[in-house]
Amino acid sequence: MSSSLSTSSARALLIVDRGSREPEVRQELQEICALAKKRGGYGYADYCFLEVLPPFIAEGIDRCVASGATEITVMPYFLYPGMKLKDAVRQSAAVAKERGLKIAITRPLSHHPSMPRLVQERVSQLKKEKGIAIPDGECDLLLIGHGSSDRNAHDSFIRLSEELAPRYRGVHPCFLELDWPNIGEGVMKAVAASPKVLIMMPYFLHRGAHIKRDVVNDVQAALAQAEFAHAHMAQHLGVDDALVDLVLERAAEVEKRLV
Repeated sequence: MSSSLSTSSARALLIVDRGSREPEVRQELQEICALAKKRGGYGYADYCFLEVLPPFIAEGIDRCVASGATEITVMPYFLYPGMKLKDAVRQSAAVAKERGLKIAITRPLSHHPSMPRLVQERVSQLKKEKGIAIPDGECDLLLIGHGSSDRNAHDSFIRLSEELAPRYRGVHPCFLELDWPNIGEGVMKAVAASPKVLIMMPYFLHRGAHIKRDVVNDVQAALAQAEFAHAHMAQHLGVDDALVDLVLERAAEVEKRLV
């Protein structure tokens, strides 16, 4: 980090997540914040939620100020440039203006080479755990996204699937909700291609309610209907050094403007 920036004790990083009631989500965010604080040289790093339950954005920013920070970097922790991202940016900017604070707001996680690499790592981990010796080029990948009514979010997810396509026999994008094809349709399309093995990748940041229940239920119902048994579910994105590096990279992009 440039020496022209303020000292670490005056710098804070605030990660804005969508929000969840699941304790695993909070645990994962705490780990991401701890790693980002240590490796990014921040005096303070914490998370807050856009919705669902507190701490909300205003409280998160107030905690940064209470820590002694005079420069706050807000990281909208979202995979897509959709409506939730816009809400997070809008709320953060409004709170900062109201309190007369100096903040920098980063881009989201999307559109970065580390994201398809992270998916590939999750697939490799699964294959090792399950003893799957079939090469990637002969495996089919069901890429499961959350879904959004925002076209930019849809396009971002499709772009990811296109970036992954050269590595696998087939990549089949689908969505949990709000977009099409849904999970059932995605499974049916993948199975119709007669894969040797179908690896399902839930492209979600956290092990929240969607991963614990919604995605699992939809996948199981679709596989039962298709009568296909050679399918395995990879882990979600979770806590990973690559995500921490991307958070810090996004932060550095906007913090340069504070020099």
